[in-house]
Amino acid sequence: MIIIDGRESNLSIGNYNNLEEVLVHLSEQEDMETRIVTDVFLNDEAFSELYPHQAEDIAASQIKRLELRTVSAEQMERDVTGELPKVVKLIEYGCREVARLFRLAELAEGLELLQDTIAVSRDLINAINVLSAGTYGQGVETELVNFSQASDGLLTEIGDAMSDEDWLLVADLLEYEFLPICSKLQEIINFFQNKIDAAGAQ
Repeated sequence: MIIIDGRESNLSIGNYNNLEEVLVHLSEQEDMETRIVTDVFLNDEAFSELYPHQAEDIAASQIKRLELRTVSAEQMERDVTGELPKVVKLIEYGCREVARLFRLAELAEGLELLQDTIAVSRDLINAINVLSAGTYGQGVETELVNFSQASDGLLTEIGDAMSDEDWLLVADLLEYEFLPICSKLQEIINFFQNKIDAAGAQ
């Protein structure tokens, strides 16, 4: 049995070899083109892959009930945009704290936090790039290009300073160069939020 958003599908699990085939086929259905899967329940238990293509290893014969919960792409854009300001605040905190730790020569703790902060920054940038290709992205292209050029150049400079083990320079770059870039990120997020608010008011 396949359930999508509370409704039973007419598709039969027996027509597939494994869970991955089922999920791929379902994602290609016409009514799923503008929807995003948020939750998968396999035999009434939440399922997420622990390794790539794990779903391929689950034979169709093991599937008694498969339930998918989805949201519209537009609603996902709204939800993601609402969370992004919190991520910007997290990045800003990380930059300030790494700078403080490097200036105190607390290198191990600073490097660990820097790695996390850069990873979160990249995830945020990826999320914004996805949003820019969606319903509310038109009109923000120039700002994104300018941001990408500035952030790429700065990350290269930070990487060079780290290679030279110039931790005070890394601290300065984070606090006085990267933090202002974060404010540009917030401006781009505000752009999306304003367009979403305008669409909701119509």
